[in-house]
Amino acid sequence: MNHSTELTILQQALDTLAKGFGDLPNFNSDLDSDEIQKVLQQVAARMQDNYPYEHPLYAGQMMKPPHAVARIAYMLALWVNPNNHALDGGRASSAMEKECIQAIGAMFGLENPLGHLCSGGTMANLEALWVAGRLSPGKKIVASEQSHYTHRRISDVLAIEFDAIPANRAGHMDLSALESRLAKGDIGTIVATLGTTGLGAVDPLPEIIELARQRDVRVHVDTAYGGYFTLASELSSAARRSFDVIAEADSIVIDPHKHGLQPYGCGCVLFKDAAVGALYKHDSPYTYFSSAELHLGEISLECSRPGAAAVALWATQQLFPMQSGGEFALNLDHSLLAARALWERVDQSDHFTALMHPELDIVVYAVAGTDAASMSDRASEVFEAAAGKDLHLALIELPVDMVRHYCPDLVENRDTVRLLRSCLMKPEHLEWIDEIWKLLEDAARK
Repeated sequence: MNHSTELTILQQALDTLAKGFGDLPNFNSDLDSDEIQKVLQQVAARMQDNYPYEHPLYAGQMMKPPHAVARIAYMLALWVNPNNHALDGGRASSAMEKECIQAIGAMFGLENPLGHLCSGGTMANLEALWVAGRLSPGKKIVASEQSHYTHRRISDVLAIEFDAIPANRAGHMDLSALESRLAKGDIGTIVATLGTTGLGAVDPLPEIIELARQRDVRVHVDTAYGGYFTLASELSSAARRSFDVIAEADSIVIDPHKHGLQPYGCGCVLFKDAAVGALYKHDSPYTYFSSAELHLGEISLECSRPGAAAVALWATQQLFPMQSGGEFALNLDHSLLAARALWERVDQSDHFTALMHPELDIVVYAVAGTDAASMSDRASEVFEAAAGKDLHLALIELPVDMVRHYCPDLVENRDTVRLLRSCLMKPEHLEWIDEIWKLLEDAARK
């Protein structure tokens, strides 16, 4: 769909929207269209200084373009600019948000979860850990050393002690280390990551839940990046086991602005036990009184929140129902298959060494070298050379001990090794693997 078609669809939707307010007295804003046009041309020129995130040759960071229906619905909602803090600020968009929450909960196997949308995974995880801290006062939070760095930072903000659990060579939380740490009796919450943002690793959730229940410890699942893969049919058996028990966790975070085809920022936090909503209770001298119904501002740490995000997500869920075997799930399978196809090519190459087999759609690989320093330098060189060919990758630093398992003769002359990393989040990546591989090999020959 080209831009002109999108704008035509938007205009038709705006005409329908305007009919809902047709009885109001005429009102026009005094705008200087010529000056606006000049400024927007400057904006368009400035925005050219970006990577081509939408193109399949962008295989670097977690940048997945929003679907056209989400983009158009978001723009349509901006003409109203609803605020989903309370029903006064966004009646329609608040209703849509509640429907979105129920649909996401159902995707994970939850019935009537408490939850809401927010700006992204950081805010969503903050809320989940804030609740965890209130329910387990004085107890620590633990997460894998491969979990997102914000868990430590969030814990610091909340004045909750945090410990990192070692990860094994595949990037999973080490269960023996976790069990030993739990034996101290001072842990209140375990954060399990289903899809680490560095490696795409899926923590062994069934075993983590079992250990947690033995110690009466909460389990929070951070699946901000990986959550939608619960619908995929191409998961490995180990990953499938973890995704299948997400509903047993106490809280869940997922980011629709990653694999959910949404514009930034759109995160989501869910709580299995709706009773935790009592922790959000607050008094306000000027709150909204148009309805006695519970509104979203009463179960969120954020106040003003963009209703447009809920409208865009609702529209996307209408077009792509979140069900196994549907078009949405099939596209996720394409990303999984693309990652495996790239890993297989890397594994057979003389220029690269493949690390752990991808569990989701992230591939991590080393550039051939004899020692950690030279391997790191070569990774940077290939990264730049590939960009010169319009193939955009990402870099990651991993501990030497983890890399040495895959490169046993590696000489340790620095603590970490810089590696290449590709996030194959677009379903189109599967069709472009041959071209991506050709450019990558060419870049490595320089």
